[in-house]
Amino acid sequence: MNDDLFIQMRDAAREIFRYALAEASIGKAFARHVHCERGVLRVCEDLYHLDAYSRVLVISIGKAGHTMVDALAQHAGAASLEGIVASSVEPATQVRGFRYFRSGHPTPNAESIHAAKAIGKALEAQTAASLVIFMLSGGGSSIVEKPIDDEITLDDLIATYRALVHSGAPIAEINTIRKHLSAVKGGRLALAAFPAQQVSLLVSDVPDDTPDALASGPTMPDSTSVEDCYRIAEKHGMQTQLPHSARELFERHVLEETPKSDDQAFYRSRWWTILSNQTAVEQARAAAERAGFVVQVDNSCDDWDYERAGEYLLKRLRELRKESPRICLISGGEVTVKVTNGGVGGRNQQFALACAEKIAGDNITVLSAGTDGVDGNSPAAGAVVDGSTVERARAGGLDVRAAIEKFNAYPLFSALGDAIEIGPTGNNVRDLRILLAY
Repeated sequence: MNDDLFIQMRDAAREIFRYALAEASIGKAFARHVHCERGVLRVCEDLYHLDAYSRVLVISIGKAGHTMVDALAQHAGAASLEGIVASSVEPATQVRGFRYFRSGHPTPNAESIHAAKAIGKALEAQTAASLVIFMLSGGGSSIVEKPIDDEITLDDLIATYRALVHSGAPIAEINTIRKHLSAVKGGRLALAAFPAQQVSLLVSDVPDDTPDALASGPTMPDSTSVEDCYRIAEKHGMQTQLPHSARELFERHVLEETPKSDDQAFYRSRWWTILSNQTAVEQARAAAERAGFVVQVDNSCDDWDYERAGEYLLKRLRELRKESPRICLISGGEVTVKVTNGGVGGRNQQFALACAEKIAGDNITVLSAGTDGVDGNSPAAGAVVDGSTVERARAGGLDVRAAIEKFNAYPLFSALGDAIEIGPTGNNVRDLRILLAY
């Protein structure tokens, strides 16, 4: 394959990703699922007569915190809204009546704790005549946080988050532990809001079968237990990596249980997923079909180790190529990376670079990127590679194998012009992997 065709393939993969990102937007999700007319708010199948409540409080948490509030305000029109927004970036504009916090991600900061305290205070003031609208999106775990034990300092909290993220555990397992170390997660915000009517709008960055993992489930009954925490920590060897204040809770087996589905706090609560990874996958499929590809979707490697996922998807792609000369394989969800010697990069770039070695010289293109626009500790959302990547890197004096071993993919992709740098999107519905074969 010549250089022009490699460039065309990389451009095609980027265009499929861009289209999926645009169609899986917060604005379009609200247009489909949220409507307000004459004081009646419709959220999916539920109706809320706003004038019937003494107070309507909105709590928006996560990377999509700002865009969700903006969309709600647009649809609610003249309705009087007030509340708190906690996100990891500064808002482009502010909605009147809302208090804003710029919190930390992927680790908490002081504002994360201040936001948690402000939200808790606001929720505790609600009565049975109040309506609380929670809006939750990815990144919420670190963006609003308060340790369950006062002995866990902010520095300890940050060290705990780093240990969990670098453990190689899937996000659902990481969030199981976060829930039980937190005073606001695992349904505890719902407890604080009781006895108010509650509805949660979810922009999900977790597997569809574990919705309570989103932002560590602050408003939902927790399907996990303290025994799960002890098992997960042992499985991944986490305890030795935790700071003393957190490790002690595991060693003494004194973690507190979270509220379950029979708790009265959930009797007047509803939860609706208005946007998820499935939407992005479906829109990527539509874009690829319009570009003339025969498309297959395979999400079975969700939460797999990145190397295993790469081997599986490339094997599947090569099998499909035997049946058709122009194939697109789409895979949604996330892969896991156990970081042992971290440089600058993220799971998407690590996955892409590992694939680059396996497709050297082949007519295959692989794109892997996060819908939030941020991959790990880098400025990129992900990267695109093809059969020419290894040779182009070598010609530029770059070592692909060294970059993989040092988890330092971003500098290489930046030098090649193959990093996908779109900036924070104000959204987060997990990752997309787009594999093309001619």
